[in-house]
Amino acid sequence: MINTQKSSILQHYRFPIFILIAIAIGCLLGTWLGPKASALKPIGDIFLNLIFTIVVPLVLVTISSTVANIANLKTLGKILSIMLVVFIITGFISAIIMLGATHFFPPAEGVQITLPKPETTEPLKTTEQIVSTFTVSDFKDLLSRKNMLPLIIFAILFGMAISLAGEKGRKVAQGLDALSEVMMKFITIIMWIAPIGLGAYFANLVGVFGPQLLGSYARAVAVYYPTAIIYFFVFYTIYAYIASGKVGIRSFWKNILTPAVTSLGTGSSVATIPANLAASAKIGVDREVREIVIPIGSTIHMDGSCLSAILKITFLFGIFQMPFTGFDTYLTAILIAILSGVVMSGVPGGGFIGELLIVTMYGFPPEALPVLAILGTIVDPPATMVNSTGDTVAGMLITRILKGKNWIKENVTGTKELNAKE
Repeated sequence: MINTQKSSILQHYRFPIFILIAIAIGCLLGTWLGPKASALKPIGDIFLNLIFTIVVPLVLVTISSTVANIANLKTLGKILSIMLVVFIITGFISAIIMLGATHFFPPAEGVQITLPKPETTEPLKTTEQIVSTFTVSDFKDLLSRKNMLPLIIFAILFGMAISLAGEKGRKVAQGLDALSEVMMKFITIIMWIAPIGLGAYFANLVGVFGPQLLGSYARAVAVYYPTAIIYFFVFYTIYAYIASGKVGIRSFWKNILTPAVTSLGTGSSVATIPANLAASAKIGVDREVREIVIPIGSTIHMDGSCLSAILKITFLFGIFQMPFTGFDTYLTAILIAILSGVVMSGVPGGGFIGELLIVTMYGFPPEALPVLAILGTIVDPPATMVNSTGDTVAGMLITRILKGKNWIKENVTGTKELNAKE
């Protein structure tokens, strides 16, 4: 009996273990080779390109299929409204956590940075930005990961049209359902090379960015990395418990490792969509929830970005020797963090726009932009990990609200059948 249990555990964790070993080897290579480790980056790029190639059709097919098969479109509206509330609440909590961390450990204390002049920047054009956020001018522009939010909106509308078409639309819905299953198998094939691709990526990250972590940004890194890790382990455990008690905690941590290391290595929430979808399915998150929340969450649910936004704000206040105190200052920082993490992330060039928003809202000189860009690059790996894995636990919370506290127990049979097939 004990041997059988050990065999089952090893079988379940075999793939994540391979990935962790590959990442460890990559980190050692990066340390040994230094900047020369960039020669391994093309290997990681091959894996990442395969993931990005499949993401657009995967999102289009899965979302439209899910929406088309939802019997009552009111359910779709309910999922989307609950999703937005969950995203904002978790973003608010993450901003509060980083505010506390930076209060006790100011990230710019004793730091001397010469501010370089930035490239020419253009002012924000709100109306044009809104249009480009939600729409594109040509269908071919939808077929790009750079326009994920317009693609998601198109997929939702397409699925609604299929549902409203009644009997004639049912055949299309069935075809999309079958195609969705094929796409998931396609993802399984691509993930076979994940250990090699992620190992190469980590070698590049450690080799190229390692020296910067020991420079002027070391204190900011020393604040951000532990805070992000604490938020990841502690608060995602709390969210999983709220979603489904101790069973939810076990199920979440049993399945989240692969998406976590994928996001950490690739630095992309979009590239982690396939792994998050697979993990959510194994956890037992309803299909109509996971196939809507995971793709949308990859563009607008950014707890890690909320953490980094607060870090960037306090870092600039420290550099310019401005007091970061007072309720109004804190509230403004939280609102900017949520805006840049939940709203701006869905905008093309959202990362830069979020940084530009910080500079303009507080009246910092334009020379502060490159400082934020460098800091953003350094903290990006853990920020992306927090961003993307947060989508899975958000799906659990949304399912809890929609289906009640026993949702995961009711889905355990389906989850076991899924694991058995794999």
